[in-house]
Amino acid sequence: MSQRQVVQVSTSHACYAACVLGTEVFLDMHRSTPKGASSFEVHATSAVTVHVIHNPVTKPMNTSRWPLDPDIEVVVTIGVTSRTVNDNKVKISYYGWEGNELTVAWLYLTCVDISLDVDLSRNGRVRSKGKDKAKWTWGPDGQGAVLLVNCDKDSPSSVGMDSSHTEIRTSADLQDMSVMILRTQGPSAIFAEYQLVLHVPESDADKVRVFHAIHNDSRLQYKLVLGPNKLSYVLDHISEGDSTFYVEGLSFPDADFSGLVSFSISLLEVTHQYSPGTPIFTDTVVFRVAPWIMTPNTQQPVEVFVCSIEKGINSNDVFLEGLRVLLRKVNCKLTICSEVENRSDRWIQDELEFGYVEAPHKTFPVVFDSPRNRGLRDFAFKKILGPDFGYVTREPPKKEVSSLDSFGNLDVSPPVTVRGKEYPFGRILIGSTLPWASGRRMSKAVRDFLYAQKVQAPVEVYSEWLSVGHVDEFLTFVPAYDRKGFRLLLASPNACYKLFKEKQKQGYGNATQFVGKEPGEGRMTIDELLADETLKNDNRHAQRCIDWNRDLLKQELGLSEEDIIDIPQLFVLRESRADALFPDMVNMLVLGRHLGIPKPFGPVIRGQCCLEEKVCSLLEPLGLTCTFINDYFSYHVLSGDVHCGTNVRRQPFSFKWWHMVP
Repeated sequence: MSQRQVVQVSTSHACYAACVLGTEVFLDMHRSTPKGASSFEVHATSAVTVHVIHNPVTKPMNTSRWPLDPDIEVVVTIGVTSRTVNDNKVKISYYGWEGNELTVAWLYLTCVDISLDVDLSRNGRVRSKGKDKAKWTWGPDGQGAVLLVNCDKDSPSSVGMDSSHTEIRTSADLQDMSVMILRTQGPSAIFAEYQLVLHVPESDADKVRVFHAIHNDSRLQYKLVLGPNKLSYVLDHISEGDSTFYVEGLSFPDADFSGLVSFSISLLEVTHQYSPGTPIFTDTVVFRVAPWIMTPNTQQPVEVFVCSIEKGINSNDVFLEGLRVLLRKVNCKLTICSEVENRSDRWIQDELEFGYVEAPHKTFPVVFDSPRNRGLRDFAFKKILGPDFGYVTREPPKKEVSSLDSFGNLDVSPPVTVRGKEYPFGRILIGSTLPWASGRRMSKAVRDFLYAQKVQAPVEVYSEWLSVGHVDEFLTFVPAYDRKGFRLLLASPNACYKLFKEKQKQGYGNATQFVGKEPGEGRMTIDELLADETLKNDNRHAQRCIDWNRDLLKQELGLSEEDIIDIPQLFVLRESRADALFPDMVNMLVLGRHLGIPKPFGPVIRGQCCLEEKVCSLLEPLGLTCTFINDYFSYHVLSGDVHCGTNVRRQPFSFKWWHMVP
């Protein structure tokens, strides 16, 4: 970092100063000008380069002598670190009008090298020097270090996340931190006369901690030197070599935190033991805290989570058996949360969302815990948080939390390009009310967090027309192996009516659709469904709401009609908001090529459910396989379906987030 310090020279005594390799030292020589002097010349030892800066109208008297013009500046630089103290000399000679030498001023300089270094190139290595270290830039040619929030729990015996502790408890903890190295070179004696101070701005101090690795009796100890309430650290016993620091992130980007954190090392000249010192050189580096990144359905599954509900008419034993059938087709771990752990809360999709964080040296999953805080409220913190598995949550005021804060109302698209703008991690979808309307919204604390991550620019869609109000009730994404690599599936009353009318024309109007709330009850024939005017009006409204979202998603995700598949579905309005009339087939579990779809119990024609047959005809040509799972009494009648009752941890993207441009 190019800087310039000012050193005043004197004709009455020799002056001494330290300077830093490659930096400019401005010689204040005008205040020491003797009476009658009209010109000067400068000579220096070989390692010193002298620069005389003058405006175009000032002319030198000869090749080495310069007029004492107030606009002339003398700057020296040194390109080699000193071997001994005061081994660089600068001599300034002052001349009178007759050309006689009046007096001289001597300056002795000791040159040291000081550099604060980080993984500037984001390749996992800390290299010396580098340009513009105080800038952090996005893109494949960008630069700047990356910092992880230390939100996992590497020591099983510790309480809470590692970031809640002010000491390093295990060597694994160091892997979640970023290395910062202070490199110093020059005569050790000079550092006894100056201070080196590592410091962080007050605005950043509560977002990070810094530990100094110190050798003590052949053992490494890690001293906490910066962080909350610790803005600066004076280094003792500086000598040539490297000092290693470990930087720990404490906070994710949020509404009040951009994610950028800077650290500086300053060389201070201390003229009095009680003075704070005057900085003569500062080197600054910048980190960006890694964002929390969601993974879309197109990423390969790693682990499926589901709750076990063993008792009562709504037991999910049948559902779990259907899920196991699906999992046997997929190379994926199944984790079942017992009823003791879930406290009869089966809606694991609503409680949490899986994502990850990444730095050049480390990647690990992070679970985002929703503020819904029902029976599963402690599951993520107590059972998922662990070694290399992080945790984050946002807790808005209780009065602000609504159904829309459940994470069935949170989804993310696959990677898209929109009007030439690339979103390599997709875009987060948040269910909300209409932009101009009042109504339920996801709480500000959660929305602010999602927006602040930057890399998956959110889109707010209209979900408040539904009773539960979640985006997963009318849309999902499935992988495809052509064009964009995926399809958007939308629930469609129009597609359902079209199918039922076709079957009626074929003579199957008496085939029945199961729409009951109790086993053995509530069947309606195709003829009855098509004749029900109230149901038609309900679904005209539902279709209009879905179409509003269809146009929005086409615009915000860069989709065409060919990228969208309509899945037959009917809704019924209850007190002005809609519920699925039969199991909601877009509310599915996507595991690579394998789909776990709610069994719709539709009209059986020629021995096959016509709804299942239609969905298979739409999805199987994409290379997908459909497994229909009975969730009717264990989830559907309780206002949810397969997706609501499951959750999936997926593989991270191979693309590096710092290579994108938000």
